[in-house]
Amino acid sequence: MLYTSTDNKKIKELKKLNQKKYRDKTGLFLVEGSHLVLEAFKSGYLKELILEQDELFPLDVDKMYVTNDLLYYISDVEAPQPVMGVVSKCVEKETLGNRILVLDGIQDPGNLGTIIRSAVAFHVDTIVLGKGTVDLYNPKVVRSSQGMIFHINIIERDLITFLPSLKEKQYDILGTRVTHGKSLKEIAKKSKFAIIMGNEGNGMSEEVADLCDDFIYIDMSSTCESLNVGVATSIILYELDK
Repeated sequence: MLYTSTDNKKIKELKKLNQKKYRDKTGLFLVEGSHLVLEAFKSGYLKELILEQDELFPLDVDKMYVTNDLLYYISDVEAPQPVMGVVSKCVEKETLGNRILVLDGIQDPGNLGTIIRSAVAFHVDTIVLGKGTVDLYNPKVVRSSQGMIFHINIIERDLITFLPSLKEKQYDILGTRVTHGKSLKEIAKKSKFAIIMGNEGNGMSEEVADLCDDFIYIDMSSTCESLNVGVATSIILYELDK
């Protein structure tokens, strides 16, 4: 069936998925482009394909066809791609694994997407999103993750109650600071750890910092005061994965 009107109820519902409250209400979100659609399909989360009129994309899922004008209407980017997908939110796993990355108030969607990609690259088992962190299913997060959100366990928790539960399970809780900690090079490798990365501007909250067992920093030139949180996370995870 070809959809041609923005007044159609289903089209309006798809458009609403660009808003967090409707993603939360439905448990669905949108992905754009063949790569993200394929990643969602391989992971079992793709519910339906949205294809531009006459576009071919041979996947065994329900398909709907729309005009080019409707692609622009549904999408949140200036130049939408002819392949989109309606995807169900990822299922949380109960098993956390030994390597946990905790995010305390990461607000930039691009940073979160980069962090997710690095977490997958360097064998993190679970990412924990704390209060104030950008929505995992924000379209910019999904795009910048390059589909890696489908390949790692990601959960949302209140860090003030969650971190003590990790301590009880013998995880080493490591906070990150620009200075006044241990050099990343000096940290003994632990089998079970949780690394905490803080907000872009303010770092970790004091309440979260009080729950850390130790603090680490990255050795770098004194000329550079700090690193982007996505870059810093990637360096830390790379070093701990050696």
